[in-house]
Amino acid sequence: MIGKEKKLAIYMEGNLDSIYAKMGYGVMRYSENPIVCVIDSDHSGKKVNEVIDQPFGTPIVPSVERAVEMGAEVLVLGLAPTGGKLPPTWVPNIKKALKLGMSLVNGLHDLLGERFSGLLNADKPDQVIWDVRKPVTDYTIARGRACPLTNKRVLMVGTDMAVGKMTAGLEVYKWIKAQGISTDFLATGQIGITVTGKGIPLDAIKVDQACGAVEHLVLDAKDKDIVFIEGQGSLLHPGSTATLPLMRGSCPTHLILCHKAGMKTLRDSTEINIPPFNEIIALNEAVAHACGAFAKAKTVGIALDTRRLSENEALRIIDGIERETGLPVTDVVRFGAEKLGRTLV
Repeated sequence: MIGKEKKLAIYMEGNLDSIYAKMGYGVMRYSENPIVCVIDSDHSGKKVNEVIDQPFGTPIVPSVERAVEMGAEVLVLGLAPTGGKLPPTWVPNIKKALKLGMSLVNGLHDLLGERFSGLLNADKPDQVIWDVRKPVTDYTIARGRACPLTNKRVLMVGTDMAVGKMTAGLEVYKWIKAQGISTDFLATGQIGITVTGKGIPLDAIKVDQACGAVEHLVLDAKDKDIVFIEGQGSLLHPGSTATLPLMRGSCPTHLILCHKAGMKTLRDSTEINIPPFNEIIALNEAVAHACGAFAKAKTVGIALDTRRLSENEALRIIDGIERETGLPVTDVVRFGAEKLGRTLV
């Protein structure tokens, strides 16, 4: 854990504008900590919004040393390479940051606490290495204990990996919270945990305990009227095992489907076509309901990522999907979360 007052530098060397940068984007958008700079020598001297289509005026610097000069106290590894492995090219900068007294936030599968703990300054008790994907406990086997709860449990589901499930969930959660409704956002991935300070690293938990971990998380929030469960993966993806534990552990009452506008196939398996929306909705609802074994989960809307489209084109596609599905559709970042939020109140 990192104190909310600590100043962050986000390490995105060579990848600020790549598909691996979603950790950094998520921290820039949602972290409560002050963000001093982004480290990427390829774009040093610019601001983030001058390089990518993201609304962040954060300055970009070339090095860890410059970040420290600007007051950064924590280095956040803002990239998520395939497989979550530590690239060897990162090691010198990680060592440099620790030797300069910075704490480290690591969202990779490779745990760095034991590997680099010898570089921590014994005279700085608040200097830490936070391995976000390290489970803090073992979990019992799930027993469907969330099913009889009387609150609304909203699970974010997707047509693929990385289609905005966390972002949509946080945006709708913030809108609901602003209405004075008792609510919570339950993080299940490294970005959500990093920005909220709590949650479970679902993809690092033993498969037999995954449903139980989600169930434990949901039961801890049973006093909240509306609970948002961060989605992971997709039932459509051949490499995804996360959606089923999320469904079984949370016993959702509502679903919000997330999709990236224009996607016709899975990103990494282009031979797999994305089915029509109504078929995807029926699939997710059927799996959640499990032939009546669990509560029905109703899809209440679709969150669309339209960032690469003009506003007119985005609105045209949103209107078309609404006509196709009969559901409210919006880009919650671009047009606000009220349309989806109102389906839950």
